[in-house]
Amino acid sequence: MNQTQRAIINISVPQKMAEDITKTAKVENKTISELLREAWREYQFRKDWSQIRRWGDDTAKRMGIESYDDIEKIAG
Repeated sequence: MNQTQRAIINISVPQKMAEDITKTAKVENKTISELLREAWREYQFRKDWSQIRRWGDDTAKRMGIESYDDIEKIAG
């Protein structure tokens, strides 16, 4: 699907959340769709960074890196 194509997704949320979403969209001068797209992008960004951090932590552990000094020793 390219940027110009759209799909409609119906979701259910608690009434209070729906009210909060609507209020926030108005305050930020956005449509509910824009607000929820932004929320999804933020969610995906955090998820991607979490995976990158896990990979970095695993790599550091495997290489015995415990501090920035250890990185300096390896990097030369």
